[in-house]
Amino acid sequence: MDGSDRASETTVDLRSDTLTRPTDSMREAMARAEVGDDVYGEDPTVNALEALAAERLGKAAALFVPSGTMGNLISVLAQCGRGDEMILGADAHIFYYEQGGAAGFGGVQPRTLANRADGTLDLAEVEAAIRADNDHYPVTRLIALENTHNRCGGRVLGVDYMDAAAALAHARGLRLHVDGARIWNAAVALGVSPARLLAGADSVSACLSKGLSAPVGSVVAGDRDFIRRARRLRKALGGGMRQAGVIAAAGIVALEEMVERLAEDHANARLLANGLAALDGVRIDPTAVQTNLVYFELARPGPDAGDFCAALERRGVRMGATSATGVRAVIHRHVHAAAVDRTLAAVAETLRAAAA
Repeated sequence: MDGSDRASETTVDLRSDTLTRPTDSMREAMARAEVGDDVYGEDPTVNALEALAAERLGKAAALFVPSGTMGNLISVLAQCGRGDEMILGADAHIFYYEQGGAAGFGGVQPRTLANRADGTLDLAEVEAAIRADNDHYPVTRLIALENTHNRCGGRVLGVDYMDAAAALAHARGLRLHVDGARIWNAAVALGVSPARLLAGADSVSACLSKGLSAPVGSVVAGDRDFIRRARRLRKALGGGMRQAGVIAAAGIVALEEMVERLAEDHANARLLANGLAALDGVRIDPTAVQTNLVYFELARPGPDAGDFCAALERRGVRMGATSATGVRAVIHRHVHAAAVDRTLAAVAETLRAAAA
């Protein structure tokens, strides 16, 4: 356990893996980082992070950005013009949680299709949704996928599916973007490299600040022409950073030291899911838990999910309500097996109190 693990021993916080704190080695790297002005392309630590990220993601070039939301927005705007259309899932983070940025800032119209339970889109439906060449229609430019898929329970889109989606996009003259906020989790769960998983994708946005524990930042990767456009968009959106090597240094440590340990988070998520499945008042399929996200339902009649989470917090455990009956718990490196045991005890106590 390094110093960054000791921030709170009184609360088990499962609201998100964005709560991870930088490791001691990250803090040391940040303190000694060599810096320059990144807008001029002169920050050597940022340049090193971008080169490393491009290599790990299997792309020609990469760009360091402040957030995953900005990374997705830049990617969509770099590949679509005003009035163009992108096809994506109705439960996609880009559509659901990013304030309609592509439409608001770029005039890009979303065409949503239902996500299947495993986070995929039916590729036959995707193909049917691609617009014909007709003066009445917007032009379909982009397909956007999410891997892992947040609202579908952290499910992983496999290599064969990713290859098939890319083949469809390219056969129809479209581009494929991947919201890879947790692409590292997907790769670890599948036992493949991120580069292989993204082999057919034209762009990807990948977070460094979730399970990888960097304090801030994401990377966008693609071909060099895409990154040239993305860099201009980053500046226009206010994301041009100066001596950003101070935070990029933590991103380098994240990629070099923190990816493989995500398997521990996945194991603890399964431990939590199996324990929840044994409790009266909880509905969950533990076999659906593939990575670090654990979604479950409170049985009816039972407590409202918001009330349940409030009562659970009074017992020292934080989760998030996703609906009147739905709850999300996210495992990360500050949540060890002992914390999972404590969580299960608190959930059981909360359910008993609600039923009394």
